[in-house]
Amino acid sequence: MGTLPSDPSPREAPSATPPTSARILAFVAILVAGACGGLVGYAVTNLQCTDGCTTMAGAVGLFGAVVAAIGVGIVSMLTLRAMAEWRTNELQQAARDHHPIS
Repeated sequence: MGTLPSDPSPREAPSATPPTSARILAFVAILVAGACGGLVGYAVTNLQCTDGCTTMAGAVGLFGAVVAAIGVGIVSMLTLRAMAEWRTNELQQAARDHHPIS
């Protein structure tokens, strides 16, 4: 019986995932948004309170940080998915152009 020759260097299919730099940028944006949301929440609550209620300001600051980070996280996720879909469409179009159906 003959054996099929194996290809020592199989070609990998191109990946449609967003570049690593885009994912890192999205992560940094989430962190920055969380920090800004926390600072805004803390500052607004601290300005409104006359008795020096730092616990309440800290809690509202934490809530603001979580809400801002979740919001930017959702937008980042949708953006990365759109990038992946765009890349997939480009790869499919390139494959159709390279191997046309007669």
